[in-house]
Amino acid sequence: MTPRAVPIAAVAAPPLVLAGVGLTHPAMLTVDTAQWWTTMHLALLLLFPLIGVAVWVLLRHETNWLGWVGRVAAAAYAVLYNGLDAVAGIATGTIVLAGAEPNGEFVNALFAASTPLGLTGLAALAVALAVVLISRLRRGASLLLVVSSAAVFGASLYLFATGHIYWPRGLLAMVGLAIGFVVVELALRSREPKEVAS
Repeated sequence: MTPRAVPIAAVAAPPLVLAGVGLTHPAMLTVDTAQWWTTMHLALLLLFPLIGVAVWVLLRHETNWLGWVGRVAAAAYAVLYNGLDAVAGIATGTIVLAGAEPNGEFVNALFAASTPLGLTGLAALAVALAVVLISRLRRGASLLLVVSSAAVFGASLYLFATGHIYWPRGLLAMVGLAIGFVVVELALRSREPKEVAS
């Protein structure tokens, strides 16, 4: 693998792996799906944060305050979205396995508690992606490429927020993130960025 291919693979792999896992995501939590639901969300604890890692890769040349804003936002996404995964995935599946009704008040309460975590995490990811796009502008990427990437990221985040990684919205969200990540990675210019006040 060439040195140029390593960061491309690093940013494309996390959303594409999540897309693959999403193809197995049960459409609903039921007594029959609870075991896989719980097991899958345990695995997702390791996978969702890798979206944040991809952002760190995209920002690897940004050593000023702007880069750190993006890194902190990506880390916040990783923590908060994993909170959603733990509550709406692992906890709900576990209590259904223990005998709770899949559509009962306890499961519904956990889903309700997880929603703010997920939405706040995705807002943090939106900030991180905005920083990535500003970084690319500063390093010479065309305005058309940045605006197009912003549209792809915006659509992907909307689908992520409304469809998690369920088929089909979640699949489209992850594929969109993968495409956007690769495009902005390829747009990286070697020249020094324009100065940003510190």
